[in-house]
Amino acid sequence: MQEPSALSPPRPVVYYNSACPVCDAGVCAMRDRLPGDSVEWIDVHARPEVLSPLGLQLEDVRERLHMVDASGDTRIGADAIAGVLALSPRWRWLARPMQWPGPRALGAWVYNAFARQLYRWNRSRGHW
Repeated sequence: MQEPSALSPPRPVVYYNSACPVCDAGVCAMRDRLPGDSVEWIDVHARPEVLSPLGLQLEDVRERLHMVDASGDTRIGADAIAGVLALSPRWRWLARPMQWPGPRALGAWVYNAFARQLYRWNRSRGHW
């Protein structure tokens, strides 16, 4: 990770697992829709050592997307996706309703159920 300078605010950092084909495709799609280097993308499959200083466990990030936003808050799962979408001028509109109480709870439930099954599938296929 780069050290932020006093002149530039810290960039959001997204932690993802490229060994999961579904996760990798989703991150590639998000990355293509964001301006320049507005986000730092860290593949925990290639760089698992970055997680220890943050107190994150590799298996947690393998199961669900993690994001540390520009203010330093950790966002996980559907909340992390909403955080990434909010950075895209084209998709920002979709991030707003994902933060409303009803859609946020439903989105978290759907994401967590899907992520749990995807994690199990990846383990059974040896995608580590």
